[in-house]
Amino acid sequence: MELDKSLKVDFLSEIKGIIQQARTNAVRSVDFCRVQMYWTLGKRIFEEEQDGKERADYGAYLLKNLSKELVPEFGSGFSYRQLAFCRQFYKTYPIVNALRSQFNWTQYRLLIQIDNPDKREYYELEAMNNCWTARELERQINSGLYERLLLSNDKEAVLAVARRERIPETPLEIIKDPMVLEFLGLKKEAAYYEKDLEQALITHLQDFLLELGNGFSFVARQKRLLLEDDEFFADLIFYNRLLRCFVVIELLCCVQHKSSYVA
Repeated sequence: MELDKSLKVDFLSEIKGIIQQARTNAVRSVDFCRVQMYWTLGKRIFEEEQDGKERADYGAYLLKNLSKELVPEFGSGFSYRQLAFCRQFYKTYPIVNALRSQFNWTQYRLLIQIDNPDKREYYELEAMNNCWTARELERQINSGLYERLLLSNDKEAVLAVARRERIPETPLEIIKDPMVLEFLGLKKEAAYYEKDLEQALITHLQDFLLELGNGFSFVARQKRLLLEDDEFFADLIFYNRLLRCFVVIELLCCVQHKSSYVA
């Protein structure tokens, strides 16, 4: 019996999904094997260093000569700098079972360069909860996301939300102030027209949702609203599932003041 056309399409879509998921899992498995390899290297290097009489001098000597032997055979992935990261990786995450299989080496390399344990934990949790790529994790670190949230919240509240120990109760716990919108790619001008800023935000909607914070979804643009018989057009409307409310954004570009605002 011949399958109808719609069933064939659904079946083909399912088969493609299985293949794509298997490929994703295979890549993730390889990435995590690499993470485990670098952790094991770091552990062994650290242990060898502890046997040196002059640890600081011996450590530098050890890494330099080890790299000299490994690079010709295994490539630049075992340079002096990379081996130093391996050692730092083990010192930062000494329990191998605590490593997250969702993270690749690039993500862990970004995390171990954060000296503050609370700050590092925050980015680790947010990267896991929001499925950040290494590129997005790097952007959030460079934009000072943790510090921006601390401007209006205390450290324990910020970490509790990241740990999913509590649900955000106020907009200040979610919405960042200020926002960093470098991903819009706008040229440096004294000021922008509202329509230009709005279009740039829509074009980069996925990045803007990440910058807004957790729980946001896009609803509409230039939405007609009636307030006490007065007609308004809201530039952008979002819904936040954590706050259970709509968020209306009005873009104000003040040419005379050479500035732009998001209200």
